Amino acid sequence: MDQAETLRKMRSGLPDAGTLKQHVKGIAVASGKGGVGKTNVVANMALELSKKGHRVLIFDADMGLGNIHILLGLAPRFNVAHVLTGVKKLREILVDGPNGIKILPASTGNKKYSELTAEEKLVLKSELEVVQDDFDYILFDIGAGISANVMFFCSAAQDVIIIASPEPTSFSDAYAMMKVLSRDYKVKSFQLVVNSCRDRVDAINIYKRLVMVSDKFALGIKIDFLGHVVTDASVSQAVRKQRLFCDLFPGAEASKNIVGIVDTLVKTAKTGEMAWDNIFRGDEA
Repeated sequence: MDQAETLRKMRSGLPDAGTLKQHVKGIAVASGKGGVGKTNVVANMALELSKKGHRVLIFDADMGLGNIHILLGLAPRFNVAHVLTGVKKLREILVDGPNGIKILPASTGNKKYSELTAEEKLVLKSELEVVQDDFDYILFDIGAGISANVMFFCSAAQDVIIIASPEPTSFSDAYAMMKVLSRDYKVKSFQLVVNSCRDRVDAINIYKRLVMVSDKFALGIKIDFLGHVVTDASVSQAVRKQRLFCDLFPGAEASKNIVGIVDTLVKTAKTGEMAWDNIFRGDEA
């Protein structure tokens, strides 16, 4: 029996791909380049969503180099590796974060999960379906780059948010990520957050450049401007204290920017099915 037939048989024994409830909003947050503050933006977005009464799960989807627990000053005993090996159920390893946020920790320094197998993807699908009624938003904090894991989570989510900074390398890598997702995974809609910028004008200019380049090379994608976060001393101060800047410094300019991003996100986030059939994209080749 070849691998493709094996995967088809495994899939037929699981619930249909569209079994995640329509009220659940799965949002992949990614960056082409590391070091742009993606995890910090994700965590503060989750906090503001929870303040609005939404039930939020942060899935640390940087499977081998998870660090959101460090940002939040948490010390989880178990992580997603224990789920993938069958030692624990997903609900059993969730950790409490600020204001009722739930955290699904990733393993750290574990190369084994840097590229998930088809079987491991199926385990995650099944386990997320079990907890789907517990959350309104699932934020996938995805590793940087264009690895197979990054592509998997981005192509499965309903929305993809790209975090970029004003650095030329960040701009270039953000474009490359959208190009690959569009060409190879048929993801055609993106939202952009520009982090560590001078002001909104600076962020809008970066957004316009990305749109111009994508149009020039006929990617056939839609990029929406979700918001920006200015360079703010409160951000680094909060990181050193292992606290969220929206919690520690709610009046800071960066915190106000996050509130604006979340307000826009709540108005525009898609509902519907997570595209779990993308688990098999490339696995049956």
